[in-house]
Amino acid sequence: MRFRLKAFGLHLLGSATVLALMLGGLYLGWYRWPGWYLTEVVHVAAILAGVDLTLGPLLTLMIANPSKPRRELARDIAVIVVVQLVALIYGAATLWNGRPLYYAFCDDKVEIVQASGLNAAEIALAAKENPDFAPHWYSLPRWIWVAGPADPIERARIAIAAVTDNGPDLIQMPRYFKPWAQGLPGLRMQLRTVDQLPFSKVQQQTLKDRMTPLGLPTDQPSALPLVGKGLPALAVFDLRTLQIKSILPVD
Repeated sequence: MRFRLKAFGLHLLGSATVLALMLGGLYLGWYRWPGWYLTEVVHVAAILAGVDLTLGPLLTLMIANPSKPRRELARDIAVIVVVQLVALIYGAATLWNGRPLYYAFCDDKVEIVQASGLNAAEIALAAKENPDFAPHWYSLPRWIWVAGPADPIERARIAIAAVTDNGPDLIQMPRYFKPWAQGLPGLRMQLRTVDQLPFSKVQQQTLKDRMTPLGLPTDQPSALPLVGKGLPALAVFDLRTLQIKSILPVD
């Protein structure tokens, strides 16, 4: 039993180290708050942890028999490691493709834009027409303003195509992205109180309960919804500087 526990411990330590390095790198680079919350990446991370920290080491515990020939034992453990690596690579690819690239203020909200939401054609157009905001493989998340086309007919065409033809929406067109600071006058006009935002009554009360201990006023128009794939969050702004004072989850 001592031999089995030692093999289990070593396998668990190795698996935890590799997983921590992978998840830590992605978290520090792309998924810091509120990225992990808005993309619901916690579900993928939980599956990875279940496979790499539970299934792999437990299988090693089961097959680590001291009476088994060393070559056979090494082969069995190698098979387990290969399965773990396949799962890890798949999970890492999923997280990489879904990494946040932009927090985009557009119209009346701030929306997260993930790498998987940008198609190659739009990326190529952005590289040609708006290279400062075109995404690259090494791009880290940026807060930007989606200016949109100046022509209202073109803007309407894009909106219709996004709904009827499953075409890209404005937040998926980096050629129209502008510096965050340039969008602040429009953002100020869109600020609302919590009660004016499209949250349920329960969510509104939850948010106000979280704002009060932080000294954030609940009766002033200082907030915008921050939305992604899962539950939204609330971005609260300083009314004087328009800097973000806090980002609060609604769950």
